[in-house]
Parts: sequence; C-alpha cells; structure tokens
Amino acid sequence: MKTNRWFNRNGVFPRLRIAGALTLMSAAAAMAFIAVNSSTSHASGKSDAGVHGSMPLSMRLESQETLADVSPGPGPQYGLFTCQVGLASIPGRQCFDPYQMRHAYQIDSLISAGFDGSGHTIVIVDAFQNPNLVSQVANFDTFYGLPPISLTQVAPDGLTPFVPGNANMTGWAEEISLDVEWAHAMAPGANIVLVLAKTNDDADILSALRYAVNNNLGDVISMSFGENESCVDPTLLSGYHDVFRTATQNNITLFASSGDQGAAQPTCDGNSWVKAASHPASDPLVTGVGGTELHAADYCLTALGCDPATHPLPGTYVSEIVWNEGPPFGDFQPFFSSSEATGGGFSLLFAEPPYQQGTIHGGTQKGVPDVAYNAAILHGVLTRLDIPGIPPGMYTFGGTSAGAPQWAAITAIMNHKAATREGFLNWGIYRIGQNSTAYPASFHDIRSGTNSAGEFDSSDNLVIVTGFSAGRGWDATTGFGTPISSSAVNYLIANVMPDDKTSVLNTTRPKSHPRPPVPGHMKPN
Repeated sequence: MKTNRWFNRNGVFPRLRIAGALTLMSAAAAMAFIAVNSSTSHASGKSDAGVHGSMPLSMRLESQETLADVSPGPGPQYGLFTCQVGLASIPGRQCFDPYQMRHAYQIDSLISAGFDGSGHTIVIVDAFQNPNLVSQVANFDTFYGLPPISLTQVAPDGLTPFVPGNANMTGWAEEISLDVEWAHAMAPGANIVLVLAKTNDDADILSALRYAVNNNLGDVISMSFGENESCVDPTLLSGYHDVFRTATQNNITLFASSGDQGAAQPTCDGNSWVKAASHPASDPLVTGVGGTELHAADYCLTALGCDPATHPLPGTYVSEIVWNEGPPFGDFQPFFSSSEATGGGFSLLFAEPPYQQGTIHGGTQKGVPDVAYNAAILHGVLTRLDIPGIPPGMYTFGGTSAGAPQWAAITAIMNHKAATREGFLNWGIYRIGQNSTAYPASFHDIRSGTNSAGEFDSSDNLVIVTGFSAGRGWDATTGFGTPISSSAVNYLIANVMPDDKTSVLNTTRPKSHPRPPVPGHMKPN
C-alpha cells in the first residue's frame, strides 16, 4: 500500500521528513513555480502493539499557486502537481493521477469500450473508520472529474469512535482513503462496500471478513493488510482459511497486498525482523499483490517547452523495476531510513498449491506474490485526505496496498465484460504465465531488482534480510508482473475454468504452528 513502517536509529517508527517541492500547477503558473520545503511523511511512534501500530507513508502536496484549470483537463478543477510534470525537487520522483494509472496499465481502453465495473461490487475490508470519508471522496471525485461513488459502509461488530491523533486509527483512516478512492478511480461504475472491523486485531479483521463473505456483499474482496503469517494464532489462521474457502466456493475473488518491508516481516514480539511471508497474501486461495516502481510519461505543458505533438500521452508505460526504496538495497536512499520494498517469499505454513507446481523452480511451499502493481512511494498515487488530526489536502501514497484495490477494480471490470463472476483467478493467472503468447500480452514481466531489506530492531541493531531477485516469469518479488489490462482481462476470461477451485480447496489447508507469544494485529500493508 502506501504504508510506511520502519525502524531507524532514532527509535521505532520515527516521523520521517522528506524535503520536497510538491506544488499544484496550472499551465499558466508552470513557469512561475516556487519551490517549498513542505513534503512530510507521517509515521507512528512505537505503540503497545509494536510494529503492528505503524502508519502508512503519506506525503502532503502543498501549494503556493492558485488552483486553476489545465486545458484540456478531465475535471472542472483539474490541476497538476510538480511531480507530474518533471519538476519534483527530488530527482527522478514522479506521482500519478487516475488518468495516468489507467493509461499505464491499459485500463482506459476497457473503460472507453464501456466496461467500467457497472453491475458489480468491490468489497474493501479495513479497520476502525475514516469519519470524513464521504465528503473526502466527493472532493477527490470532483477534483478529477470522476462520477459520484456508489459507497456503502458497514461495521458488523460496531464502529469504534475515531480518536484524532491516535496513530493506529489515523493509519487505518489513510488506508481506507487510498483503498476507496483508487478502487473507484479504476472502476468508476462499480459499487463499493467498505466493511469496517472494530479494531485491527486478527480476530476482529476475521469477523469483518466472515460477515462480508457470509452475506455475499460483493464479487471481489480487497485486503490491504497483513502480518507475518506465523504471528497469526493457529486457530484464527484456520478461521481465515475457512472464510476464504467459502468465498472461493461462491466465486468471490480475493486480493491481498504482500507487504512493504521486502522479504522481512516483524517478529511476533514486535522487536526485530525475520524472513517470512505475509498473511493473508500467503494463503493459496488469495491472489497476492506485490509491488513495482512504475516509470510512465508525465503531463506535457507547452509552458515548460514540451511539444504535445511528440510527447506520449500522460501515463504511457515506460518501464518498471522491483519496488525497493531506501538503504541499503533500494533507490532514493537519502530520503529513507531503511527499506521500503515489496513483500515476497515462500510460506512456511502453506504447501505449494497445484497451480504453482512447475512454475517456481522446484519450490515446495506457496510462493508470494502472484501478481504486482505500482507501489513505489516516490512514484506514488495522488490521494485526497481529510482526516481529523492531520492537514487536509492531496497526498501521494505508495506500498503494495495500493495494488490490491486496483487489482480488485480490474476484476470488477473483467466481471462486467464477462457478465459473470470469474471467481478464483490463480489457476488462470498461472496458465497465462506458462503460455508464450498470452503471458507477454497480459503482463509486464519485471526482471530487475530485489526485495532484500535492511531494518533496525528495537535495540537499534541493523537487521539484514536477504530476499529474492526478479527474473523471467514468476519470481518472489513481483509474481508474474503487472497487468496489461486490455489483454489480461480477455485472457483471464478464457483461462479461468469453473472447476479450477476444486483441486485447490482440497489440498491447501495450513500447517499447524506454535501459538504466538502475543495476540496478532493486521497492519496496513
């Protein structure tokens, strides 16, 4: 997701400040750009739950310019930010709006053809609440000229009152913002049901998921959260898997983000790091979503000397690498304390499912992730926030949790086109991945980068976790890669079979494992 959770030498989860010039632009104002050191990330202090209480990375976009139309622009108030036109103060930084992201992954051609998710429902499961969500999303939609959202909020176990300044609640409110705004932006015709767990305790998240599945609230479920799979109580882990079995039997597609600290996951006591896979992305009934760093075309402003006749359309795909920012293995190292990178690896609790056999180089355990999406923080997506306790405005977000709701949106569009629920996708994804024609037409195969990570433990010791490297085909950093949606949707419709779920349902129960020392908590991923 957009999440930022890291240890550094000043303690656990410090407030990171990134000096940046992130100014709202209009064509007329472009040449009068004045830099302001205003970009700030938000991260929590250490909570009672240790690493589980961390907040998403969010970088606020300040402006010294008057909001003005950009002509042509998709919305009545549509404006651009410096990170969209090559003027970001951090060299190499980009940020993306809905139109750029649609074009980068060829979602726009599906929408133009009339497939926008209408008649289908995306379920988003999160914790706590965002008390200003309705007005906030309305502002986001107005800014970008999007149709009004069809949004229903459900709190099956009761709504926890929001406490401004509470780091854990604020982090989840940010997660809710990202998930809802970007699911809607990619599938503007789809209905969205937001199911809110009472807290982020594993048991409360499970209860919310069970309610969503048992009440058949939608076609696809997005889960932008996770934790070290070994830190989930074994009884609860079986409970999650049972809910996922019910969802799969009812043709409900499941997506989960794979994590934001590379191959590392916090230990169950929250004091250090270990090589591990993130649950629920590690469950074979779930499609795990890893992260990339997307490079795509900026907007072209003639005031900056750009020629629209020769410049590619905004969002035109250029390239991608494995998402890994910060020291000691990633890019943008001066701006981070430690690693922010795509989760990925091999489960200790789930055996290799039938659909992965023959695709992951002789492994015996479930490999994570299955697919990927843009997740880089300094190549992040623009999101509106209006949460009590933090300054309102436009922010950029990164992290693998940005990918889960957008993959859910693509699935809603696919279901719209297929006029049915496609349901369990993983068999279809892996069939495509082994087809020399379908694979390059459906996915960007990410071949450069690693998810090795360096994090600081609670005693200020650097912990190095050696991860995995990208390569041809599936790998434990980005799975099969990111979607070329215009083709991927068609190939998935052709390759998802009605009986795909049977063999997986019969072979993928989790292994037993020791009960963790403390109750687990899901964190925004």
